[in-house]
Amino acid sequence: QLQACGGGLVQAGGSLRLSCAASGRTFSSYAMGWFRQAPGKEREFVAAIAWSGGSTYYADSVKGRFTISRDNAKNTVWLQMNSLKPEDTAVYYCAAQPPVSGRYYYTLRSAYDYWGQGTQLTVSS
Repeated sequence: QLQACGGGLVQAGGSLRLSCAASGRTFSSYAMGWFRQAPGKEREFVAAIAWSGGSTYYADSVKGRFTISRDNAKNTVWLQMNSLKPEDTAVYYCAAQPPVSGRYYYTLRSAYDYWGQGTQLTVSS
């Protein structure tokens, strides 16, 4: 129900935009997030956006370089990645989180119920 795409090979300092398209249901009331997993490491939080798009959250490692956005009418979330570094190399996953008693836990991996299949980003030095 979540399809992530846009990954690829890019040189350090370059930019790339990931997309995550939802299908089968509307995620307009869901928080949306991006996570990444590098080889041998746990999946980690990258960025999240509130259901309205009014609030965004970022891991310290990507703050100022990555921008998350969404368009509920298109059921799509994007992750614009600038000034890429080799340490950004990972498989990137988009995910959707429903509200729990009206609350969201944006950086908590276990709070996300729906996951895309992942898209590979490789940043060469």
